[in-house]
Amino acid sequence: MNKILVIGSTNIDMIACVKHLPRPGETVGEARFMQSNGGKGANQAVAAARLGGDVAFVSCLGDDAGAAALRQQFAADGINTEALFTAKDTPTGTALIFVSQDGENCIAVAPGANHSLTCEAIDAVADRIAGAEYLLVQLEIPMETVACAIEKAYAAGTRVVLNPAPAMPLADELLRKVYLITPNRTESETLTGIPVHTVQDASKAAGALLAKGVGNVIVTLGSEGALIRTPAEELLIPARTVTPVDTTAAGDVFNGALLVALSEGRSLADAVRFAAHSASVSVTRMGAQASIPWRGELETLA
Repeated sequence: MNKILVIGSTNIDMIACVKHLPRPGETVGEARFMQSNGGKGANQAVAAARLGGDVAFVSCLGDDAGAAALRQQFAADGINTEALFTAKDTPTGTALIFVSQDGENCIAVAPGANHSLTCEAIDAVADRIAGAEYLLVQLEIPMETVACAIEKAYAAGTRVVLNPAPAMPLADELLRKVYLITPNRTESETLTGIPVHTVQDASKAAGALLAKGVGNVIVTLGSEGALIRTPAEELLIPARTVTPVDTTAAGDVFNGALLVALSEGRSLADAVRFAAHSASVSVTRMGAQASIPWRGELETLA
């Protein structure tokens, strides 16, 4: 069995690079178009594999030409693809992304086959969940499926890492089964009701999540770094200073890298440093999976 099991979404990203993000009713011309593989689950699995992790991926692809290319690319990236499902007569998930010249983005997702990843699929991979050291999940697949996966991992003693994105409220009963949660500012506020504008706000939100039963919390703060809060410690890990080009998959790279470092036995602080470094490289490149670095690249960019 693989040390890291990622369960989540797969998308094909359609990206328009524009001078500024369009306002309601506005058409922004002279855009530059590119297509990239994406989806939060896929991005995180690819990041973990390229950065040296032992990774298997559970996802549902469409019954289309894009799915065949995705399977080939996952295998080329070093991911175990034996647990990829296919939804008949359904397109692979698609994301429509605008990226401005200062690196900001806005995204609309058509889930397609991602909504066909059901609890029945989770039942079919129960042995893989039980055999993994870590399960990494996000929220671009049905919430019922996420809950089924977390329940099976918790029962088997597999550590659950939850990236609560896209932001949505979650039940305390679910949060109590999470070993580590990695919200950003918006997700932290959605989960706790505490607006996160400063590091001090992030600490309060992290404390609220610990009080709900989460084992450990990392609040990602972009250029300000990442705040670790556990029952035993609190530590701010600074971000590496770079000039961003596209922030589309930065959070996914952070999560994938984090799981690699944890699976290698590193401390939580060292794992966050590795994750922050990996994410800082990704934002200097365009695209989602196209931006994800390989382990050897990090060593030359230390």
